[in-house]
Amino acid sequence: MTGTSSPLRVGLIGYGLAGSVFHAPLIAATEGLALDTVVTSNPERQAQATAEFGAGLRFVASPDDLWERAGELDLIVIASPNKTHVPLATAALKAGLPVVVDKPVAGTAAEARELAALAEERGLLLSVFQNRRWDNDFLTLKALLDGGELGGVYRFESRFERWRPQLKGGWRESGNPEEIGGLLYDLGSHVVDQALVLFGRAVSVYAESDVRRAGAQADDDTFIAITHENGVRSHLYVSSTTAQLGPRFRVLGSQAGYVKYGLDPQEAALREGKRPRAGEPWGVECESMWGRVGSGESPATGGGRPRPTVDGDYPAYYAAVAAALRDGAPNPVPATQAADALDVLEAARRSARDGVVVSL
Repeated sequence: MTGTSSPLRVGLIGYGLAGSVFHAPLIAATEGLALDTVVTSNPERQAQATAEFGAGLRFVASPDDLWERAGELDLIVIASPNKTHVPLATAALKAGLPVVVDKPVAGTAAEARELAALAEERGLLLSVFQNRRWDNDFLTLKALLDGGELGGVYRFESRFERWRPQLKGGWRESGNPEEIGGLLYDLGSHVVDQALVLFGRAVSVYAESDVRRAGAQADDDTFIAITHENGVRSHLYVSSTTAQLGPRFRVLGSQAGYVKYGLDPQEAALREGKRPRAGEPWGVECESMWGRVGSGESPATGGGRPRPTVDGDYPAYYAAVAAALRDGAPNPVPATQAADALDVLEAARRSARDGVVVSL
């Protein structure tokens, strides 16, 4: 695809939450990509997509329809339920098409590595949509670490907490292992990925995982402790049952700490129908939400100094995908990295079940 000037044509499988809120808008906003075909047989979702992306958007009822005209497409994006990720990615790669898969790429690290091996064998891109590597707070923390402002990090606390006392239903809350539901594999995929990107390989994992809400089948309150090879300890919390939300990040170093409350605003903006546009502000956070850097005092009592939050940048993911396909630039999130995170998630599941620390 190197050297071509026409947009790369994208086939999107799934137009539920992931497809309609995240993938389709970000694909459409990316120079060099064109949303060509959406796999959905739901008339309401077809009408919704047409209203936003134009009458030229095509629809098919089955992924098989995409494989039959693989020569008309340049990239497949898989935003369907978790249990379909491996079979659909396998089929797309065997059809000769590069693939982006929403997280988690698979239910096991072994499956993720098999997919990565297939992609390498076929000479095709296989990338995992870990969009929260482009969250505003993550980018800010990475800049602090790169600049050495915190000194050596002792402990990284990361919370992705919600207050959802009532069940919403659907496969994400299913207790059926085939669905790959529950918070460990949902929000846990994000917080574990971020910890590994920041602090490297995990050598041991301990976890506590509970089903708290009446009628719930899958974990809705989980804690993961990671010891990294470099000695950093990550304490990660994902929950739907948190009546008082803690800080998104609390990072404690030898020179200073960083405390940040609140979620990156990009998901909320996308849900509200706002869209990233070239030259216009995106992912910007108001000053009152900035985190604080300091030592010896609590940020709740004014300790430390405000640290301006770097703008969030979800569009950077698909821009990197387009560059990888056109120019051979690096894959923004290789499936092998996603497999490393799945090693941790599998270890966490075993630890919570058996009450043991799992060595990797």
